[in-house]
Amino acid sequence: QYAVPPQLDTLDENPMVRLSGWAVNPEQHLLDATVDTDTRLRLAVLRDYDGVTWRVGATYRQAGRALPPTAESPVDSGPTEPVRQTVTIAELSGHLVPAVGVPRRVDGVRVAYDAGSGTLARPEGLGPGLRYTVRSQRSRPDVNLLPAAEVPAGPAVARLLALGAPPPGDIERLARQLVEGQGAPYQRAATIERFLAEHYRLAADAPSGHAYPNLAFFLFGPRAAGGQRGTSEQFSAAFAVLARIVGLPTRIVVGFTVRAGAPRVTGADALAWPEVLFTGVGWVAFHPLPDPDSPARPVEEDFRPRPETSVPPPSEPPTIAVSLPPARAVASEPAAAPGGTGTALPVVGASLGGVVLLGVIAFAVAVPLLRRAQRRRRLDRGPPPQRVAGAWRELTDALRLSGRAAGPELAATEVAAHARTAAELPRAAHRRASVRLPTPPLDELAAAVNVAGFSPDPPGDEVAARAGAQAVAYVAELRARRPIWQRLLWSLHPGPLLRSWRR
Repeated sequence: QYAVPPQLDTLDENPMVRLSGWAVNPEQHLLDATVDTDTRLRLAVLRDYDGVTWRVGATYRQAGRALPPTAESPVDSGPTEPVRQTVTIAELSGHLVPAVGVPRRVDGVRVAYDAGSGTLARPEGLGPGLRYTVRSQRSRPDVNLLPAAEVPAGPAVARLLALGAPPPGDIERLARQLVEGQGAPYQRAATIERFLAEHYRLAADAPSGHAYPNLAFFLFGPRAAGGQRGTSEQFSAAFAVLARIVGLPTRIVVGFTVRAGAPRVTGADALAWPEVLFTGVGWVAFHPLPDPDSPARPVEEDFRPRPETSVPPPSEPPTIAVSLPPARAVASEPAAAPGGTGTALPVVGASLGGVVLLGVIAFAVAVPLLRRAQRRRRLDRGPPPQRVAGAWRELTDALRLSGRAAGPELAATEVAAHARTAAELPRAAHRRASVRLPTPPLDELAAAVNVAGFSPDPPGDEVAARAGAQAVAYVAELRARRPIWQRLLWSLHPGPLLRSWRR
């Protein structure tokens, strides 16, 4: 009533945003921790998600050395074991105090305690040389109970199932499709864990972000444009959101990996991991990160729907008509005199038909080869501004081939918005109820076009490469959303070559 609880800053309320910084500085010395066995230090427990940010949402109260038990949920029960650790702070900043499991006693520092999550904070903040000792209870769930364990429901765990704004349709469909036929909660969680570990790559230089748009790009974005890769931030956030969609009470823990006999903890040891609450078992940690040596399987291999051959195309494909002279009846023709011209017309007609047929074959072979060479010239040759312009021509040519050409009065960003609308046309390949990949983004391509056209500083090689990758990814997806016959004619259309020659 009379004491103001300690207040946290933004980095303490959402420490997941610090993971990307630690990932790009793996040698940063954060702290030293002495433990008896390999374990994980918990820095924060994040339970609240609004579609944009995961937050701690804790209320810290001043506490003495002995700490009360947690009061998170009556089903948060299971076997535990005592753990003692000694921690010395180096370059770790903020107010949150790392500890193993649920702390029961803290010596050497005055702390505030959140009984809901069992995490610690120091109102004065951390500083180099701060040393303290914690006695904790670490959860040891009985793995034999997990296959048959249920998950709690009702108001007691509503906070652990909330998603704020409704998730995007692609993410929700993916979650439903993954657990289809998986009845037991643990099977659902293990399936989501395995899917993320098999299809996505761990990248230390991936940008921070775990809002719905970030997760959608992480899950479905084209690899050429930087999608399907992330840090433990994106892996844990994607697991937690997919799990909550299918009814699993979930939270995210941010902390550090500590090894016995190696007290030094650096930025490379920081990570986030998801946990699921099971009735009678307690919180169980999952590890959706891929193995370092295992190649990631593209998401499109398993979740891009195949075209339905039974659905007729919307219109008849145009055909190339070849006119040949009519066949002459041999029986009605009189025998030609030796040296005469009785067989001249049939021979001429057959020869003309052969020439036309060879011309059609040459056309069908030459146009795709010339188009491929044109793309290489546009995207791989010349200075960066020229390659950016080439990527833009690839986009505008594709819009013309799809019948949705952008008007010349539109700015670059308006053309990108028009392209997103053009790619949303229904196609036979997406008429089945399944996961539909979102349209590849074009924001970097539009920005590069504006820089090349208006900025006094021309774009560099990296900007040109990203612009080209976005153009290639979008054109491939736009072409894939067309019927089979239209995709065939797309490859044979000489329009992009003629426009280039006119320029």
